[in-house]
Amino acid sequence: MEKQKLNFNTEGIITRSPRLETVQLVEKFIEDYSGEFRKTELFQKLPKKMMWGTFNVILKYLWDNNKIGIDKNGYIVYIWNPGLVEKLKNRKAY
Repeated sequence: MEKQKLNFNTEGIITRSPRLETVQLVEKFIEDYSGEFRKTELFQKLPKKMMWGTFNVILKYLWDNNKIGIDKNGYIVYIWNPGLVEKLKNRKAY
């Protein structure tokens, strides 16, 4: 899958830093509905309302930490796989 660039629109936006529980809520929602929504649809479906700027800060954080990706049609997908990370971390070096 070719990794596309997601536009976060965080430049020049004055926003409060998101609370940890808000970041976790967005991450869990994306994990549960991976690949079902584009960015704006995802924002509208969240169980907790928040500012657009805050939402973009959270998406940028998840993107930068390789927890989300975007498919060729613009749908946000959850790509974090801690089991695979642990497996790779514990493998023998050749």
